[in-house]
Amino acid sequence: MGAKQRYFLLLLVDSIIVTFSVFLGYYILAPFFLQYTLPVLAVTSIILLISHHVFAYTFNLYHRAWEYASVRELISIAQAVTATILTTYILNMLLFQTTFTRLMIITWMMHLILIGGSRLSWRVSRRYIVGQNSNNEKMTKTMIVGAGKGGVILIKQIMDTPGMGMDPVVAVDDDPTKQRMELIGKVKVEGTRKDIHRLISKYGIKKVVIAIPSLSKSELNEIHSVANADGVEVMIMPNIDDIMTGRVEVNALKKVEVEDLLGREPVELDTDGIEDQVRDKSILVTGAGGSIGSEIVRQISKFQPRKIVLLGHGENSIYTILEEMSQIKANVEYFPVIADVQDKERMQEVFEAYQPHIVYHAAAHKHVPLMEANPREAVKNNIVGTKNTAEAACEFQAEKFVMISTDKAVNPPNVMGATKRVAEMVVQALDAEAEHTTLVAVRFGNVLGSRGSVIPKFRKQIEAGGPVTVTDERMTRYFMTMPEASRLVIQAGTLAEGGEVFVLDMGEPVKIVDLAKNMIRFSGFKEDEIGIEISGIRAGEKLYEELLDEDEIHSDQVYTKIYRGKTLTYPISEIEKNINRLGNESNIKELLLNYVNQRA
Repeated sequence: MGAKQRYFLLLLVDSIIVTFSVFLGYYILAPFFLQYTLPVLAVTSIILLISHHVFAYTFNLYHRAWEYASVRELISIAQAVTATILTTYILNMLLFQTTFTRLMIITWMMHLILIGGSRLSWRVSRRYIVGQNSNNEKMTKTMIVGAGKGGVILIKQIMDTPGMGMDPVVAVDDDPTKQRMELIGKVKVEGTRKDIHRLISKYGIKKVVIAIPSLSKSELNEIHSVANADGVEVMIMPNIDDIMTGRVEVNALKKVEVEDLLGREPVELDTDGIEDQVRDKSILVTGAGGSIGSEIVRQISKFQPRKIVLLGHGENSIYTILEEMSQIKANVEYFPVIADVQDKERMQEVFEAYQPHIVYHAAAHKHVPLMEANPREAVKNNIVGTKNTAEAACEFQAEKFVMISTDKAVNPPNVMGATKRVAEMVVQALDAEAEHTTLVAVRFGNVLGSRGSVIPKFRKQIEAGGPVTVTDERMTRYFMTMPEASRLVIQAGTLAEGGEVFVLDMGEPVKIVDLAKNMIRFSGFKEDEIGIEISGIRAGEKLYEELLDEDEIHSDQVYTKIYRGKTLTYPISEIEKNINRLGNESNIKELLLNYVNQRA
């Protein structure tokens, strides 16, 4: 039914109810109390009709989605009806110098019952008539994990939206007080998370939806393992706060991916401290089009800086993040700058033009095998580029300079890790000499979802039918999410006293072969259907990554799950001398690794 037809149908139904309700009320009361004439009743009916349509328009009774009616809509009906009756009562008193109190009371009650009933019938017909028709099709039998506010909202949305293709048949919750409860008059809570396997079998469940987005990774992993063993798809609803504020829809369900299980428990930020430092400041992010750089831009925008300079060498990636941020309603100015950190003169021009207070230096070459094949480019970008940017920050008196480093900088056997370790040394050395700028580095492991992450590679291999290639069965890596890595970088800026290398407690390392097996399982395959192939360790790769060398470790956390490495400072003149010694490409790697290992 179109909007116009719907409007005129409601108008007609209300007109019939209002016009005849006063006559019906009269004939109910007449034998006992009333002695009114037909003209008086007719005038009262006309006044009621006009008043009702005025207040129905005022309270928007003709343009609501009544198939989703709730208490709020019933309150609007009560307000409109009450205003209509009061207006009619007052006008009758002025016209006829008498009151019709009993008639108005019974008319008010009839309006509430009949008009409210006509609107709720819209919802009833949608749920039980349309819903039953939909259920004749193949609806997926669904279990809801969580019977709190999130679960109730989700079940209501599923029942009101047949297009979601789900039939909620049972729920589980660990709260004893919720056992045997019925949600939305249909879905019974029949157990806890321990009963998921039993209830999947009992009801033939084909989909499990988790309505507790705050579940820990271990709990999420447990539910997924149980459901996946039964061949059941597992999904998770959005955060309840995002739903209540309208940022996302309830039905924006997300399939649980391996990234959701690998990510650690989120670190709570000192948001007040970050906002005090960032608010109304000029921020520069190098490598702003990359995975980490772009996420830093997204995260830092929440803390109300005055402007953010998006600096990068690739125009397409800078254009992409600029377009994304332009869609966000934030009171922040974004300035795209195409520049190469290897160009010292250009970097000084940028700093002079924008005078950044805080610099997040994410620009770097990070691919280990590629940097083994191109060591000179790694040195130019990772070492010289960092030195150019940090020196410009010091020259133009930026308050903070935060460099993004990597766990590969610890005892590096490869060019990429060695260049990042030298870059850390540059930062520490310049901090020792800087009067107005605090310089630090932040070190973390592999970032889930980044362009160089193994997960997108595995996913493509699985989609292509396999095999999934793993370099070595013993290979392990630390993992963290991009938002978490970016938040750590931002938080480190507030903790910085100068020259530190901050490290996040990354939890337990993950075996890459186990990750491959899980991704195959997540994709609905068995290992014998896809297969895993051991390809051999690539040039420069380590079997195990480390976050801090033994000599660097401070045992005390400086913030929740954040540690600080001991400051090892070398004169910048010595570092510059050794950078200049890195000669032709035949021995550049040897010279670089020798220097780093001597200074470790």
